[in-house]
Parts: sequence; C-alpha cells; structure tokens
Amino acid sequence: MTSEIQQLEQNIQHSKKAVELGNALERLLNNRDFKNIILKGYMEQEAVRLVHLKAAPAMDSPAKQTAIMRDIDAIGSFAGFLKEIQRQAELGRKDIAFSEETIEAIRAEELNDE
Repeated sequence: MTSEIQQLEQNIQHSKKAVELGNALERLLNNRDFKNIILKGYMEQEAVRLVHLKAAPAMDSPAKQTAIMRDIDAIGSFAGFLKEIQRQAELGRKDIAFSEETIEAIRAEELNDE
C-alpha cells in the first residue's frame, strides 16, 4: 500500500468524524424539543426580546447596553458554531468521496503496472 493511499485513508477517517458530528447536529435540529427551546426560544424569541430591550429607555446605560450586545453576539456566535459544523460535515462528505475515488484510481493504476 502506498503512502499516498495511507494518507487518503487517514483523510477519510478524519472526514468521517466531521460527517458524524454533522449527522448528530441534523438529528438535534430535527428534535422537537431542541427546535422549541433552542431554535425558536433562544435563537428567535430571545434575539427579538434583546433587540427590543436594547431600545428600552431603562436599558440605556453603557453597562446595560454592553450586556445586551454581549447576549445578542452570543446568539450569533452559537448560530455560527452550528453552521460551521454543517459546513465541515459537507466538506467531509466531499473529501470522503474524492479520497475514495482517488484510492480506487491508484489501485487500478497499480494493477495495470503489474
């Protein structure tokens, strides 16, 4: 087995971990409780509440505005985290397919050289 095949097989194993994490996220995103509490409750309703709170006269002190923005940023950061897991999983799927095709081509070439 060539070192190139070994490297490609290691790449497949690494990519499978990203795909497995993406699959776990998909299951989570389809879970009714997760949808209700996190996607709707936190990422939608809480985001709207914070935006309205930001404009409230009682919340106009710099410290309160900073705290509100920190909470808004947290929602955005969490959304970005989930999107990155999805992106890595998609890249992993593509890498697995490419690596498997490359291994097949290398093996076919090795057979032809014999």
